[in-house]
Amino acid sequence: MENLKLKKHHRLVIAADGSAASGKTTGAKKISKKYGLKFLSSGLLYRFASYQILKYKPKNRVHFLKKSFKKLNLKKLNSINLHSAIISEHTSIIAKEKKIRLILKSFQKKFANKFNKVCIEGRDIGTVILPKADIKFFFKCDLNTAARRRFRELKKKNKKIKFDKVKKQLQIRNFRDVSRKNSPLLKSSDAVIVDTGKLKKIPDMINKMSEIMESKIRNKYGS
Repeated sequence: MENLKLKKHHRLVIAADGSAASGKTTGAKKISKKYGLKFLSSGLLYRFASYQILKYKPKNRVHFLKKSFKKLNLKKLNSINLHSAIISEHTSIIAKEKKIRLILKSFQKKFANKFNKVCIEGRDIGTVILPKADIKFFFKCDLNTAARRRFRELKKKNKKIKFDKVKKQLQIRNFRDVSRKNSPLLKSSDAVIVDTGKLKKIPDMINKMSEIMESKIRNKYGS
C-alpha cells in the first residue's frame, strides 16, 4: 500500500504514550520518518534538563532551565550524548519535580504548535501534553518482553548486566510511572493500543500504526 501524502498545509499531531521498553520510541520514530513528521522525545528533554543541571550546577535550577529551554532546538538536542548512567540516574529524580515538569510541558506544547506535522513520544503525552492530538498511540507489552528488549539494549554497553536486575528495574519504573502524583502514566480513553508483546516484529508494529494513520488522513483530508 502506497503512503498517502500529507500536503504542506495539512496538520497532523500524533501522541505516543506507553510504559518503559514498550517500543514506543522505535514506533514513534519510524512512523514519523515514514510520514514526514517532526519527532520529539519527552524522555530526551528530561535527559537534557539533567545534563544542563549536572554540567552548570545552577543555584536556581528552575530559572536556569527556563532560559535553557528557550534556546533549545532539535538540532542541539540530538547533538548531545544524553545516555550516560549518571544522567539516567539524575533524570529519574528531577522528573518528579512539578516545576521542572511544567517547563518541559510548556516546551512540548510550543513545539506541537510550531510545526504542522508532529509526533511527540513520552509517558503523559496523550493525556497531558496533547489531549487533542489527531491520533493517540498507547504502547504496551508484558514485563518479560519489555525486560528482554531492554536487556539486549543494555548488554551492548555492559556485558556483565543481569537479566533479573533489568526486569526488576523495569517493574519498579513502571510502578512509579503509574502511581506518581504529577502526570501519572495513563491510557487516554481514545488511544489506540499497540501491543508490542503480540506485535513482536517492528514491521508488524509499523503496519498497524500505518493503517490507523492512513485512515485518519483519509477522513481528515480525503484520499
